[in-house]
Amino acid sequence: MKILAITSCPNGIAHTYMAQEKLEQAAKEMGVDIKVETQGGVGAENILTAKEIKEADGIIIAADRQVDLSRFNGKRLINENVREGIHHPKQLIQRIIDQDARIYHGNDSETHSHNSEEDNEHKSGMQMVYQHLMNGVSFMVPFIVVGGLLMAIALTIGGEATSKGLVIPEHSFWKSIENIGSLSFKFMVPILAGYIAVSIADKPGLVPGMIGGAIAADGSLYGSTAGAGFLGGIVAGFLAGYIAKWIKQIKVPKAMAPIMPIIIIPIISSLIVGLIFIFVIGAPISSIFAALTTWLKGMQGANIIILALIIGAMIAFDMGGPINKVAFLFGSALIAEGNYAVMGMVAVAVCTPPIGLGLATFIQKRKFNKAEQEMGKASFTMGLFGITEGAIPFAAQDPLRTIPANMIGAMVASVIAALGGVGDRVAHGGPVVAVLGGIDKVLWFFIAVIIGSLVTMMTVLIFKRHTPVNEVNSHETDPTLENDSTSANDTTTQSNAATTAPQSEPTNESKEHEVFAENIIEISNTELTRDNAIDTLISKLNEHHYISNVEEVKEAIHKREAESTTAIGMNVAIPHAKSSAVNQPAVAVMQNRKGIQWESLDGSLPQLVFLIAVPNDSNDTHLRLLQRLSKALMHDDTRDNLVHAQDKNEIYNILKEI
Repeated sequence: MKILAITSCPNGIAHTYMAQEKLEQAAKEMGVDIKVETQGGVGAENILTAKEIKEADGIIIAADRQVDLSRFNGKRLINENVREGIHHPKQLIQRIIDQDARIYHGNDSETHSHNSEEDNEHKSGMQMVYQHLMNGVSFMVPFIVVGGLLMAIALTIGGEATSKGLVIPEHSFWKSIENIGSLSFKFMVPILAGYIAVSIADKPGLVPGMIGGAIAADGSLYGSTAGAGFLGGIVAGFLAGYIAKWIKQIKVPKAMAPIMPIIIIPIISSLIVGLIFIFVIGAPISSIFAALTTWLKGMQGANIIILALIIGAMIAFDMGGPINKVAFLFGSALIAEGNYAVMGMVAVAVCTPPIGLGLATFIQKRKFNKAEQEMGKASFTMGLFGITEGAIPFAAQDPLRTIPANMIGAMVASVIAALGGVGDRVAHGGPVVAVLGGIDKVLWFFIAVIIGSLVTMMTVLIFKRHTPVNEVNSHETDPTLENDSTSANDTTTQSNAATTAPQSEPTNESKEHEVFAENIIEISNTELTRDNAIDTLISKLNEHHYISNVEEVKEAIHKREAESTTAIGMNVAIPHAKSSAVNQPAVAVMQNRKGIQWESLDGSLPQLVFLIAVPNDSNDTHLRLLQRLSKALMHDDTRDNLVHAQDKNEIYNILKEI
C-alpha cells in the first residue's frame, strides 16, 4: 500500500508534527509505505508530488485548518482533525486499507465532510459543524467590532437623552459616524451565514448564504419586526451550504459544468433558501414573537421578580436577535405609558453579557486564546455602551457555555434592578445612559450591572473550569510564539552536539553552535510548581550568560504561558519566548521524575521541561527547535530514556541525536 497524508494544525507547530510522526510510526508497524506533507509554521514541507498522488492508494488529511483538496480528485480520501492523526493513526491507515473512505471528487473541494460509514459519522460530523461555524464567526467578528465601537463612540460624544431614547441629532457629524457603524452591524448576519456556507460548499455557497443571512436579519420579508438575528443567520448558513453542496453533486452535461458554480448553483440555492425562510421558517417567527409580546404585557400585574427574570433571560438569550428585540421593544413601548421600570430591567440586562465576558477574559486569560482575549476587550467596551452584540462572537463559538452564563448574569441584574426601583427613561441601555442622565436610581443601576456582570464572569469561568485551554475555538493548543516567521537551517541543532555552553557571553561566531549544552541541564528530585521550574531554568541560563536580564525573560515566558499552557501532554512541557534580553538561542532542560504541577493538555504532570529562549532578532531558530522536539518526543522510547537518564551527560547525549 502507498498512502499519502497531510497534517496541519491552527498554529502549525507541535500537533502538525506530532500527527506526522504518529502516522509514520503506525505505517511502519503496519508495513505500509507513507509520505506525510506537513503544512506547519514554516510552510508546506515534504510536499506531495503529482506522480506520488497518482500512484497513491489513498489520502489521509489530519488537519484543523482548511486544506486544498483539489489535487486529490478521484482518490480515496479521509478528512479528519489533527487529533485523530495523533491518537488514532492506525485506524486511519486501516480505513484506507479496508477502502472505508469515499472517492473524492473535485466538486466537493473544501467541504471538510467526513468519509466514514453512517454509524461512525456522529463525532466527526459535530467536528465539521464546528469548523463550518468557526469559519463564519471568524469573518463576522470584525464587522461586530467595527460597527459596535463606531456606534459607541458616536453615542457617547454626540448622543442626547430624549424621551425617544439616546439620540444623535440628524444633521450632526456624529450621525454619520453612527450610520457607518450601523451599516457595519447590518453586514454581521449575512457575513456569518455566507461564510458558513462557503466552508460547506466552497465559493458556490457564498451568494445563497449571504442572501439567506440577509433575509434572516430582515424580518420584513416574512412579517416579523425583529427578524431572526444571528441564530437565524446560522440556520441560513447551514441551509444554504448544504443545499449548494447537494446541487454540486448533481451530474450535468460537460457543456454546463463551467457555469454551474458561478450561475446555476448560486441562483437555484439562493432561491430555495430564500423561499424556505420566507414561507417555512420565517413566517411562523412573526406569530411566535407577536404572541410573546402579548404574553409579556399580561405579566405586568404579576410578581415583579418573575417579570424581571423573564426580561433578563430574553435579553441575554440571543443578544440582539428576535427574542432580545421583543423584550427590548416591550420595555421601550412602556416608556410612553410612563412605566420606566421594565426598561430599567432591560437597561441592565443588555450590558451584563458583554461586560461579564470581557471581565472573564481579563481575569483568567489562560482560559481564552489570543483572539478571544482581543474580542474580550471589544466586548467589554461595547457593554459599557449597551451593545449586547459584543457577546455574540463568544456565544457563536461556545453557545452551550456562553448563553446560559449570559442569561444567569442578566437575570440576576434584572431582578436587582426591579427590587431597587431602577427606571430607564430612554430606549437604550448600559452605563452610558446613566452617565447621560437617563436612569432613575443610578446607584441601584450600577449595583445591578456590577453584580450581574460578575455573575456572568464567574459562571462562564466555572463552566470552562474543566475545559482544556483553547478547546472552544481550535480544539488544540500548540506551543507556538505569536507573530513569528518560520524557518531555520536544519543544521542548527545538529551541530550543537560537539559544543558546551560558554562561561562568558557567547560571541557571534558561536551563536549557532550552543543551543543545547550540558551545563544548562537540570535534574531535580523535589516537588515543583510550573513557576518554580521556569525560575530554575531561567537562573541556569542567566548563570551561563545566555540571557542578560532575568526579569525580562521571565516576563516573556509567563506572558506566553498566559496565552495557553505549553505543557503539551505525555509528561512534556515546552515553555518558550523571544526577548531582547536573550543573548543567543538556548534550550534549558529539566528532568523531574516526580512530575511538575502544571496544567497539561492531557492531565499528565511534566517530567521533562524544555525551556526555549531566543533573541528578538533570531533567525527563527525556535520554530525549528519546537518542530524537532515535538517530533522526537512523540517516540515513547525517547521520552522514557530522557526521563530515566541517570545524569546530565546522558541527557545531553540523547539530545545530540535529536
